[in-house]
Amino acid sequence: MSNVKQKTGMARLMQLTRIKKSLIVGSVIFAALASIASFIPYIAIFFIIKEILGTLPNLDTLNTAVLIGFGWLAFAGVVGNILLYFAALSCSHFAAFGTLYQLRVDFAAHLARIPLGFHVLTGSGKLRKTMNEDIEKIESFIAHQLPDIIAALIAPIVMSAILIFVDWRFGLAVLLGVVVALVVQMSMYGNKETKAKMAAYQKTVEEMNNAAVEYVRGIAVVKAFRQTVFSFRRLRNTIKAYTDVVIPLTFSWKNSFSAFVTLINNIYLFVIPVGILLGQSATDYYSFATVFIFYLIFVPSIAAVLMKVMYASSSTMKVQSGVAAMDEVLNEATLSQPAKTTTITNYDIAFADVTFSYSNSKNIEALAGISFSAKQGKVTAIVGPSGGGKSTIAHLIPRFFDVSGGKITLGGIDVREMQTEYLMDQVSFVFQDVFLFKQSVLENIKMGNALATEEDVVRAAKAAQCHDFIEKLPQGYNSIIGTRNVHLSGGERQRIAIARAIIKDAPVVVLDEATAFADPENEHLIYKAFEVLMQNKTVIIIAHRLSTIRNADNIVVIDSGKVIEQGTHDDLLSAKSKYQNMWEAYTKATSWKMERKKVVANA
Repeated sequence: MSNVKQKTGMARLMQLTRIKKSLIVGSVIFAALASIASFIPYIAIFFIIKEILGTLPNLDTLNTAVLIGFGWLAFAGVVGNILLYFAALSCSHFAAFGTLYQLRVDFAAHLARIPLGFHVLTGSGKLRKTMNEDIEKIESFIAHQLPDIIAALIAPIVMSAILIFVDWRFGLAVLLGVVVALVVQMSMYGNKETKAKMAAYQKTVEEMNNAAVEYVRGIAVVKAFRQTVFSFRRLRNTIKAYTDVVIPLTFSWKNSFSAFVTLINNIYLFVIPVGILLGQSATDYYSFATVFIFYLIFVPSIAAVLMKVMYASSSTMKVQSGVAAMDEVLNEATLSQPAKTTTITNYDIAFADVTFSYSNSKNIEALAGISFSAKQGKVTAIVGPSGGGKSTIAHLIPRFFDVSGGKITLGGIDVREMQTEYLMDQVSFVFQDVFLFKQSVLENIKMGNALATEEDVVRAAKAAQCHDFIEKLPQGYNSIIGTRNVHLSGGERQRIAIARAIIKDAPVVVLDEATAFADPENEHLIYKAFEVLMQNKTVIIIAHRLSTIRNADNIVVIDSGKVIEQGTHDDLLSAKSKYQNMWEAYTKATSWKMERKKVVANA
C-alpha cells in the first residue's frame, strides 16, 4: 500500500484540474490577463483627471486629442477584459466538461469494482448525491470559480501595485481597510467552528437525500397505511437535523458578513481622513487633488474585488466538502484482482470452511464454517429459515463479497484467482429483487448477452414464459419499461430477468427465489424451461417454497450461518431432520384455509 498521503482541500482540487491541464493553464493565463485589463480604465481615468486639473482654470488649453486617447484606452481595457474573460471561461468550460465526464466514468467504474457490501450498507441517496451533486460541484468550480479565483488572486496584487504607485500614503490607508475586511472574512469562513458546521451541513444533506429516496420508494406503503411525511420518522428526523444545522450555520455569519460588507463598501472612510491631513500641508494643490479624486473614484472598485474573494472562498469550501465525499467513496478498497486470470474446464462449486461477516467485527458472522459442494449438471438447493445466510451464499459465489475465512472454488480454482470479468462470464443470476432499466424490453433482455440477435431474445423470452405478455405491450419488444402504459407486474418482471439469465447461457446459474412472484401455472412452465435450458450446468437454487426443490440432487439446509444437514429430499425426510420439520410446516401451510367460526357471546 502506498504511504503517500492523499491530498485534501484546495490541493486536492488543484490535483483534479490536471485532468485537462492544457485547458486549465490557458484559462488561468486568460483570467489573469483579464484581471489586469480590468484596471486599465482606472489608470486612464487617473490621467484624464490629471490632464483636466493640470489645465485649470484655462480649460481652453485642454488637449482633447490626449483625452480622447485616454478614453479609447479605457474602452480598450473594458473590451479586453470582456474578451479575455470570455476566453478564460471558454477554456475552463471545456476543461470542466471533460473533467466531469472523466470523474463520473471513473466513479461509476469504481462503484462496479468495490464489494457489493458497500452498496448494501450505503444508501442510494448518498451515492446519488455524491455522483450527481458533489461531482457536479467540481464541474462548476472549474468552469466558473477557478477563473474567478485566479482573478481574485491577481486583482489584489495589481490593485495594491496601483495604490502604492500613485501615492503610497493613500495606498497604505486603503490597504489598511482591505486588511481589516479580510480579517473579518477569515473570521467568517476560516475558523474551525465554521468548517465543522459546514461538514455537518454536508452530512445532513446526504442523510436527507438518503431518507427522501427511501421515502419516495416506499410511498405506496405510506399511502396504504395513511401515513404522512411526519410519521415517516427517518425522513422527518433528517429534515429536522438539517434545519438544526443550517440555521445556526447561517446565523453564525450574520455579524461578520454584515461587518465585511460594510467595510468593503466604505473603504473611502479610510481615505478621507488621510486626504484631510495631507491636504492641509499640500504645496501642489492640483497634484494632491488629482490623487485624492482618483482614490475616491478607485476605492468603490475594491468592493467588487473583495466580494469575488469572499464568494470564491465560500464556494471553494462547499466544493471541498463535495470532493471529500467523492474521495470517501473512491478510497473504498476494491476487490483484489489477479494479474492473470485462471481459466477452468469444469464448473463444480465448492465451499470449504467458509466464514463471512458483513462488518469488520468477527463477532457477528453471517456464515460460520460453511462446507458443501455443487456438482456440474446437478441442481443444488439451499434452504433454511429466514436470516440463516442463504442469500449470502448466493452473493459469495460470483464474489460480490470476499470471504472472511476459508475459500470458494469454481472448477477447483479459488474465485479470488479469477479476474472479475471472467468470473462474471461464468455465472448467471436471477435474484428476488429484480431491477429492470428504463429501456426497451429487448434491451433489458440483451443485458445478458449484448451480441444476442432479436431471434435469440424471442427464444429466451419464450423459454421464460414471457413472450406472450411482451407481444401484448404497445410496441412489443421495443416497449420502454416504466413509461406510460408499460408497467409490469412482479411476476412479469421476474420472468424478464429469467430470460436475461437464459440468454446469457452461463455454465453456472444462481437462482435466489427466482419464482417468488410466479403463479403456480407459470412456475411449473418456468421450471420446465429450466430443465431443458440448464442441462450440464451447475445450478444453485435458493428457495423458500420447498415444493420447488423436491427433485434437487442435493439439498443443503442452512441455519444461523451453518450447514446443519444435506442430502436428497427423501434422505432428509427419512432421517427425521430439521428439513423434515420444515417440510411438515410447509405442507401444513399450503393446505391451510381460512374458516369463519361463530363466536358465542357470554350470557
